[in-house]
Amino acid sequence: MKLRYKPSDVLRGVLIYSIGDTIASIILSDFSLERMLGMMLIGGTVYAFEIPNWFRWIDAKTTGINGLKGSFSRAGLAILYFNPLWIARHLLFIQILQGNWSSVNWSLLRLGFYAFIVNVPVVFAANYVIQNRVPLKWRFFSSAVFSSLMAIYYALSQVIF
Repeated sequence: MKLRYKPSDVLRGVLIYSIGDTIASIILSDFSLERMLGMMLIGGTVYAFEIPNWFRWIDAKTTGINGLKGSFSRAGLAILYFNPLWIARHLLFIQILQGNWSSVNWSLLRLGFYAFIVNVPVVFAANYVIQNRVPLKWRFFSSAVFSSLMAIYYALSQVIF
């Protein structure tokens, strides 16, 4: 499978991830221009490259698997990507962007694990819809919108957990 990195995904990543994180930072009274610009950079590079290619890989791996098994396989593989390590990495990005170096420690993994466990039912349902009802062309956009909503939850998880 050839990896792709499209300008439309970059634009979507820049806008959608930074909007979700900005809302989260405003709710937590942690807004900073550096964080917003950093999240724009991460959304337009890391996330815009990884996520669409992961979704294309899911499609390639599940071609020919039909019915309920195929639907659950696609949703499960999407959740495999958005796992506790992904959440911890996202929280790590936030801490680095805010200059909170003392918060860069192993507790981010614990937060990622708890945030993941609590949101599994919601994430599974959303990824089931995204992977099985949304055309591949729009999956990154749909996932990014959902992830921007989850970014609010992930940011709040630092307070909750």
